[in-house]
Amino acid sequence: MRKVGIWTLAVVLSFGTFAMQEAFAQPAKGAQAKAAPAKAPSAPVKSIEVPPGQSISPADTARFLAGMPPATGSLLAPLMLEPWAQANAKFFDSEWASLEARQLSKIRAFSARNLTSPQKTLFYTFSGPDFLYADAFFPKAQTYVLVGLEPVGPIPDLTKVPRAKLPDALGQLKHSLSFFLGKSFFVTSYMDQHLRQSTMPGTLPVLYVFLARAGKTIRTVEHMRLEADGSVKPLGELAPGERPRAVKITFVGADGAEQTLYYFNTDLSNGGVAKSSFLTYLATLGPGDSFIKSASYLLHNDAFASTREFLLANSVNILQDDTGVPIRMLKPEQWALTPFGIYARPIPVFANKYQKDMQAVFDQARPAPLDFSISYRWRPGQSGVVLAKKK
Repeated sequence: MRKVGIWTLAVVLSFGTFAMQEAFAQPAKGAQAKAAPAKAPSAPVKSIEVPPGQSISPADTARFLAGMPPATGSLLAPLMLEPWAQANAKFFDSEWASLEARQLSKIRAFSARNLTSPQKTLFYTFSGPDFLYADAFFPKAQTYVLVGLEPVGPIPDLTKVPRAKLPDALGQLKHSLSFFLGKSFFVTSYMDQHLRQSTMPGTLPVLYVFLARAGKTIRTVEHMRLEADGSVKPLGELAPGERPRAVKITFVGADGAEQTLYYFNTDLSNGGVAKSSFLTYLATLGPGDSFIKSASYLLHNDAFASTREFLLANSVNILQDDTGVPIRMLKPEQWALTPFGIYARPIPVFANKYQKDMQAVFDQARPAPLDFSISYRWRPGQSGVVLAKKK
């Protein structure tokens, strides 16, 4: 196979996925095809005024972006009375009620029944900023590591966004999320375009929305740097022209236990991980669990053998759809396999990734259909996953 860099390969595959599905790639209910903001306040100030000694917490910022009331007394609280902010809240309230009933509540029930020995760390490679499904499937992880091609972006600071542009910013955020909310996965090329052009660029606004809507309270947010020795350290001040490649978010849920989320914008190809020492860093967090979905079958390619071998060596449990580690590499003497749902053939753009071995696993077990859907076969009754437990 001709060697192809991760950036080229993933973008080509993502464009193919998007092209094959453009007929159903409509914005989620309530989102507009083009972000058309509501009318701005009649007499906007240049930006949110912050009196001396006060600040806007990341938790309040996340709740505001997600259409949820910030804390009483927050500088953002008065903005929730604006018509465009109320429209944003109505959109997310509606979308999350639907998503909760259709997907998330059922995934949490699936997790409680079947993922009974979770590890402290979750490796979610090829995830993009998808904290939502990581949390639904693996709510007890102490550390989440998400990896994608989408840029990290600056830490959201609403005091730096002109107030007149806030309606635009919220509209762009809704538009960026519309495909994911309806289909459960990101298309890299599609998301990357929106995240780079947005008033609030990068994955952090998306992560903020997911954390807030998942009932989490953000405590700290910090850009990080992956060092050559595989360690991760605070980035500090950005140099001119430098863009952050990693972020660390600490947060708490309803139980008050602190958890940590890392998102890395990094290259997972063999050459990329050799240059970055990313897998050296991941090894310090393991062993852990792995979650793989909608991964463009990249782990089927030898160009990603280093990442694939790392996951096989350092995972206790692997939950994946058919785009993850090829089933033939999960040797029966090393892994106990349990399928759920059905194995549908790959969508046309990935037709050559059909796995006879995967079909045999499902045919032998004949599992019941899943009551939720994930990955490229997003329609009800078409999804399947395999749980591999290391013996």
